[in-house]
Amino acid sequence: MLVSLNTFVFSMGELWGRNADVRLFDRHVRAVTRFLDQELHAASLPPYAAAGTSPIVPQEIKPLNGTTDNLLTYELTAGDRLLVWPDRPLPEVVCSLQAREREGLVLLWHSRLETKFNDDPPRETVITPLVTALAYDYYDPDFRTWKTEETIRKNASGQLLTPQRLRLRFAYGKLKRESVITLNVPTEGLPNF
Repeated sequence: MLVSLNTFVFSMGELWGRNADVRLFDRHVRAVTRFLDQELHAASLPPYAAAGTSPIVPQEIKPLNGTTDNLLTYELTAGDRLLVWPDRPLPEVVCSLQAREREGLVLLWHSRLETKFNDDPPRETVITPLVTALAYDYYDPDFRTWKTEETIRKNASGQLLTPQRLRLRFAYGKLKRESVITLNVPTEGLPNF
C-alpha cells in the first residue's frame, strides 16, 4: 500500500512539474495584462477623462535613446507603484508604452510638475522583458471589421489616431501568447467599470 501511494505521489509531482514553465508564463501574461488594463482604466476616469475626449492618445515621445516614436500615452493623477522617484513622488504623471527589441515592454514617465518637463526625456521602467511587440486594433464601422496595425495609424491629414484596443505579444522560448486590452472612451453618466 505504501509503495503504491509513494509511486502515485511521485508520478503526480512529475506531471505537475512537467508544465511549470507554461503555467508560470500564462500567469505572467495574465498579471501584466491585468496591470495594464487597470492602469489604462484609471487613466480613463476623471479628472483627466471628460465625455467625448480620449484620455489615452498616441503622441510623439522622445525617450532617453533620442529616437522619437509615436507611443500610446495616458496620464495618472497619483503615479503608480512601479515609478521610482529620485525624490518624493509627484502627481500628474504622463505615461507612455513602448515595446523594445531585447528589452521588453517599457513604461516611459514623468510628471507635468517637473521643472524641465518639456526639455528632459521621460524616465524609463521595464514592465516586463517578455513582451516582444505592441499592436493596435482599429474598428472600421463601415465594414464592421477589426484591423490590427503594427504602428499607430494616421488619418489623411497626418493626425495620429487612437486605437480601440491594445494588443500585447509575449514570448518566452517557444511559448507565445497574445492578450488584448480594450481602451475605454469616457461617456456621460457613470464611469465604465
